Amino acid sequence: MSAGDLLGYLDRWSVHPGDTISCRVSGTAGDPYQANLVRTIQGDTNPDGPGYRQEHIPLDLGGPFMAQQQTIETGSFAIVDHAEVLAVDNAVSIVATIWPTTPQRGRQTLFSRMNEDASTGIELFIDKSGALTAECRLDGTIVTVSTGCTLLSQCWYRVAVSHDAIRGQLHVIQEPVKLHPAISDRGYGVAITPVGTSPFDIRAPLLMAASPPNDSNDRYHYNGRIYNPYVLSRILVDSIPDRPTVGDHLVAAWDFSIEIPSQRIVDVSGNGLHGRLVNLPTRAVAGPDWDGSCHVWTHDATHYGAIHFHDDDLYDANWQESFRVDIPANLASGVYAVRLERGRDTFHMPFCVRAPRARRDSDVVFLLPTASYMAYGNNRIGLDVPETELVCGRLIELTDQDIFMQTHPELGLCFYDLHNDGSPVYYASRLRPMMDFQPGFIGKLGGAGSNVWQFNADTHITGWFDAIDTSFDVVTDEDLHNEGVDCLNDYRVLVTGSHPEYYSASMRDALDDFIERGGRMMYLGGNGFYWRVSPHPELPGVIECRKSEDGIRAAAPGPGEYYASFTGEYTGLWRRNGRPPNTLVGVGMVAQGFDRSSPYIRSEASNDPRLSFMFEGIETDIIGDYGLSGGGAAGIELDAANVELGTPHHALIVASSSGHSDLYLVTPEDMLDPVPGLGGSEAENISADIVFFETSAGGAVFSVGSIAWAGSMAWNNYDNAIAQLTYNVLNRFLNNTPFNITPSSSKTEILP
Repeated sequence: MSAGDLLGYLDRWSVHPGDTISCRVSGTAGDPYQANLVRTIQGDTNPDGPGYRQEHIPLDLGGPFMAQQQTIETGSFAIVDHAEVLAVDNAVSIVATIWPTTPQRGRQTLFSRMNEDASTGIELFIDKSGALTAECRLDGTIVTVSTGCTLLSQCWYRVAVSHDAIRGQLHVIQEPVKLHPAISDRGYGVAITPVGTSPFDIRAPLLMAASPPNDSNDRYHYNGRIYNPYVLSRILVDSIPDRPTVGDHLVAAWDFSIEIPSQRIVDVSGNGLHGRLVNLPTRAVAGPDWDGSCHVWTHDATHYGAIHFHDDDLYDANWQESFRVDIPANLASGVYAVRLERGRDTFHMPFCVRAPRARRDSDVVFLLPTASYMAYGNNRIGLDVPETELVCGRLIELTDQDIFMQTHPELGLCFYDLHNDGSPVYYASRLRPMMDFQPGFIGKLGGAGSNVWQFNADTHITGWFDAIDTSFDVVTDEDLHNEGVDCLNDYRVLVTGSHPEYYSASMRDALDDFIERGGRMMYLGGNGFYWRVSPHPELPGVIECRKSEDGIRAAAPGPGEYYASFTGEYTGLWRRNGRPPNTLVGVGMVAQGFDRSSPYIRSEASNDPRLSFMFEGIETDIIGDYGLSGGGAAGIELDAANVELGTPHHALIVASSSGHSDLYLVTPEDMLDPVPGLGGSEAENISADIVFFETSAGGAVFSVGSIAWAGSMAWNNYDNAIAQLTYNVLNRFLNNTPFNITPSSSKTEILP
């Protein structure tokens, strides 16, 4: 795979036969490259594995193509298009309340309005010393004035820039909302400008949180929050009014508490100067009016009249289309990719082909966990998280792809990163190149032979389907969210990926409905159905996740910010939303560890007649003491049964893992008191459980509780007890004979 500049992404990750995909590609300008369609069968390159396998699809995509260098502009801002009412002459003031987060990071623009050649206009910015500064340009004459007072990080200030064309004066004002003893952070400055010309009497848009791009394409993006800015056609000399009024020479006033889910900023002045947001700055965040009395922005949005801008926000790379691919009408459902090639460099743009709209081609559907791929997209944990090597218990070997991601931050962030100002990342998008959504990518925590993660771990499952010659259809998380249970109609067995961690309410409802209707579900992973996500109802390809209360997370939301800006839903763990994964699949997350994986030991319950089908051809009581992810079947992230969290009382614990190291630790949501004894060799609840239970509609659920399971299936070219056990379950689940809930003689205790 490529670690060079040949990159690309698709407009969507799921299509039906006969659909068309738009491909957006960037490379060294003028270099030729080829594109091919391939089916990914097995994406793991581990020499101990079954072997990397792709099937070339004989389809002419129209190449060779000539590469075009396409750039990605990160950083969020707002833009208000030009209108005649904005062309204020004589006197103008721009006012806002701000909460800067990196005031000494360098120049950061708060407001900018410049004509096309930047010879005339006005700008309010934070200078390299961290002080508020105003700049006025009049036909090439540049006048600058600063307050000379450094802004404090994460403190609210009222700020203003005023220009008086009649008197020839430029004013800048900085007032702390809250006084800080012994801190001089209130400032004022005035400078003389040419008389008779207004820097605002031009035809140009008004920008917030960024400047127009300069010769070096630097927009001087602002990090921090802006609250309800407004424009007046009069001068402010040394103080700032708390609120503007309609009769106060009001030109525009934007209320950010209105239409929070949208990408629109609403002008309430009556002049219709509404604006739009670029690159998804964070909304539904506390403004200066938030006093702790309201924690739900949909109850009283006035507490949430701020927008948090970041210099590294990214929604859509916004590349031009390079070519299109018409998916053949007879192409079988599966996991495919448009493979870009230039010499030895390759880059894959994966997607799935679903069954035709009018029919199902298989009784089995594989649910590709694309929400989790988005959540981890371009994860830089190997270098960005200092404790990674301690957590893994080994040195981390960085790949060329790791280095490329590190040196190209414009590829965007994932839920496990922090913004440059240290704030949490709430939004994740698929409309950008993803280095770790690639067949052949080594995986989380780096290094040859280490844990296989996400997409390539899931190809251990698609490779298993191929090895046992079983047909399957594919749908994605996005399909499940958009269509609900309808996209699962007529399938008898649903098989999950290795790590379906991120789930929306619609997705969770669909799986509940599928099981309640008598569907059979095989959960072949760990740490599934853990975080609640909220896809945007209008913008394609983006999800929101605010990791409230607890759970394994890179950062916590701020006080009062636990509700999604896209939908108003309460966020965080599904467990905190009253729907633990145990109620769906019988097991839930209990621990994670990245040093080594362990085997399972069969329980007494595994001999129950209800499980007679499960262990055909398996003689040993210890299973899974091998694998491609940590050397065992139970590892990386572990799920266990717990009746108190919803594991059905009639569920059977078929087997449990043991022998985990003390680098496996209890999850934060289970650690009420941080006392000794919470490591894998001591805590009795650190275990992966294989669980089986029947449903009242004749269906059943089989869960393995481990991310490493799929890597163990692939061991010895799928000729092992873990693969056999999984096959036995699939074979029985495909049988039409209903499952019956019968009393069990087994006395397996399910720990709370």
